[in-house]
Amino acid sequence: MQLMPVGLAYFLEVARTGSVTEAAQKLQVAPSAVSRQIAKLESGTGVALFVRHPRGMTMTDAGSRLLAHARRSEAESTALVDELRTGRGSDVHHIKVVCSEGFGRRLLPRAMAASRRDHPDVTFRLDVVPRQEATRRVVEGIADVAATYTMGPQHDVRVECAVVIPVAAVVPLDHELAGRDRISLAELCEYPLGIGSVGTSQRELFDIGVQLEGLTARPALVCDGLAPQYEFVRSGGGVALVGDLGDLRQDSVTEGVTHVRVDHPVFRQREAQVQTMLGRRLPWAAMEFTGLLVSLLDPPKPLN
Repeated sequence: MQLMPVGLAYFLEVARTGSVTEAAQKLQVAPSAVSRQIAKLESGTGVALFVRHPRGMTMTDAGSRLLAHARRSEAESTALVDELRTGRGSDVHHIKVVCSEGFGRRLLPRAMAASRRDHPDVTFRLDVVPRQEATRRVVEGIADVAATYTMGPQHDVRVECAVVIPVAAVVPLDHELAGRDRISLAELCEYPLGIGSVGTSQRELFDIGVQLEGLTARPALVCDGLAPQYEFVRSGGGVALVGDLGDLRQDSVTEGVTHVRVDHPVFRQREAQVQTMLGRRLPWAAMEFTGLLVSLLDPPKPLN
């Protein structure tokens, strides 16, 4: 059941697909019906919502602003329908979470377990995705909350919390760097390195720092997953670079490695953020969980 006005629902599908024809196919209506609704919206608002091209349509600034409203309306109407059907709503108890690599290793699973101790009827869906994809899913209402790394201001989401996260080198317990309080970027580059792929925020900052310092790095393993990087370090392949979300101190016991802070100002350009949809009223369970995440991330600390 769709509570959104027909014109707004058709507009949302055209915005998603960039095509009246494709939108009509997904909506299972005639393209002319979609065109009429878009024209009616534009006439009613007095502004053009799309720029027409031979191979599709792109949104104007006014269209982008309406899109943000349409996404909020869709998310809230879906939650309301579930509330009406169940008395409180299955979606009120089910929280869709996305995160970039690192957050899914300990922070989010432990936060979810803590949430369920207080609210056993709450369930979660967690997807680990690239940082831009995490933000996109929140913007489009696919996810309720995101925990991700960002660089630069975020305008399309509500930033519930933003914290600069230091980075650390992962080294074996018997490594010559073990026991050091911190090391420089130059010292890090003396060793074979496990690091994320080009395009990840940490790799981008690392490459900038290396270039600024005139250093030569030796990436021995390029991998976005943390588990392979940790096994690479344990097996003597080199050292790895990870973000410190407040849970690294436990690894010396559980994973046979330790961590040494990497001291360089370039890494202060990255923030860990908790994000929700701009202007959306979250269901109560998602709102409480978001508050829990914020409390854990600012300042970073382990969850007991």
